Amino acid sequence: MKKAGALASALRNSGATVASLAPVHETPTPAALVTAEQASAVQPSRIGTKAITVHFPEEVRRQLKTLAAEQGRDMEDMAAEALNLLFVKYRKPELAPRKGNK
Repeated sequence: MKKAGALASALRNSGATVASLAPVHETPTPAALVTAEQASAVQPSRIGTKAITVHFPEEVRRQLKTLAAEQGRDMEDMAAEALNLLFVKYRKPELAPRKGNK
């Protein structure tokens, strides 16, 4: 049996109780921590979509957010406009759905 550490001994001597931890045999994966209810609670607006994650300096995000606010739109709509402009440049169909006005 393992000897109690100095902190546990000090706590016991002070009258506090020390809970012993059961040994951990297996660490659950993050996916295992999601309940069935949580997994089925997908936002309807995300059905049939995939996230596109990109990393830029903080100033780029700040400027995009400011521009979106000035235009009364959200960043997602501004990004959709930017992607569609890129698609046009390379003669591809404008596929990114937009919520706002052009």
